[in-house]
Amino acid sequence: MIKRVIPLLDLRHIQRSASFPKAASAVVPASGHLLDARQRPLRDLRISVTDRCNFRCAYCMPKEVFDKHYRYLPHSAMLSFEEIVRLAGLFVAHGVGKIRLTGGEPLLRKNIEQLIAQLHQLRQPNGQPLDITLTTNGSLLARKAKALRQAGLSRLTVSLDSLDDAIFRRMNDVDFPVAQVLAGLDAAQAAGFADIKVNMVVKRSTNVADIVPMARHFRGSGMTLRFIEYMDVGATNGWRMDEVLPSAEVLRLIAEAFPLVPLEPSAPGETAQRWGYADAQGNYDPQLGEVGVISSVTQAFCSTCNRARLSTEGQLYLCLFAHQGWDLRSLLRNGSSDEEMSAAIAGIWGQRQDRYSELRAEQMAQGGSGEAASDGTTPPGRKRIEMSYIGG
Repeated sequence: MIKRVIPLLDLRHIQRSASFPKAASAVVPASGHLLDARQRPLRDLRISVTDRCNFRCAYCMPKEVFDKHYRYLPHSAMLSFEEIVRLAGLFVAHGVGKIRLTGGEPLLRKNIEQLIAQLHQLRQPNGQPLDITLTTNGSLLARKAKALRQAGLSRLTVSLDSLDDAIFRRMNDVDFPVAQVLAGLDAAQAAGFADIKVNMVVKRSTNVADIVPMARHFRGSGMTLRFIEYMDVGATNGWRMDEVLPSAEVLRLIAEAFPLVPLEPSAPGETAQRWGYADAQGNYDPQLGEVGVISSVTQAFCSTCNRARLSTEGQLYLCLFAHQGWDLRSLLRNGSSDEEMSAAIAGIWGQRQDRYSELRAEQMAQGGSGEAASDGTTPPGRKRIEMSYIGG
């Protein structure tokens, strides 16, 4: 029997809430098909393996907040690889088929390829291997790509917001050259990664002029470029709605240069809308590839969200815009059995009602500022967790 799940919030960024969902009151075997209160299945687990990053992008870890005095988590507070793998196995038993490693910058975690190799050994209830992917800023990819592939990493996502070196250096705010990220992408292809996505966060005042050059560069490259609307994640990135360029406008700009045709989603709950480059006859040409748009501000996809997030220190979050988490690390380190841990996860997910982006859209439609509130996600006066803490 589960007695309790200990809620613990990251007190550096957010305020304690007095209301928490309760864990399951009895141990129930995992069925591989766990549904939340809105009938959304649990399919995707994103695991932050470090809260550190070597970039200081303004929309994620602005330098004025994450400066030399910022206190990162001590090593003892972070989940060990063994703890991560144990938790991952429990989530897989509940239906997770995809695990994404994030950060911070996950390639800063020492021996990350050893963790990937351990996760690669896990199997879904049907015996299939997991889809293991990783999101990186690409700064260390050239030296790590081969080892990541050999360890069993399935896919890669690389964040790249501009091909213009001056703009890129300004956006990462540590004067890192774009050429080294491009070299990392080349190394990843050479290592055998066939599924590489490149994510570009579009900010109206900063890199709109880079949209078409990015599309031109990656068209026919074997890599998929995705454009992400600038999101109001956390409380430190100074988000404003007038800095958001809607995805519809991004697609219009690209289509003026390269005709596009809509494509079907590749998987249930996919966040990106897919568009393929057309040939001279107006048909999708797989050799030219595709682009995607992630429109979490202007076209909320909460209704199909199937993702949970595990922080570096073992806090479980149910939404990218969450203000509270549940402390699975304490259960791990206090001797809870796998059955008890599994029941705790089931109880937390089973009461999930998060739909922040839908609420934001509803408020904006009523003339509001776009700052959503309540309904289990972000009550008034509560600060959301930072993206650098739970990954994108």
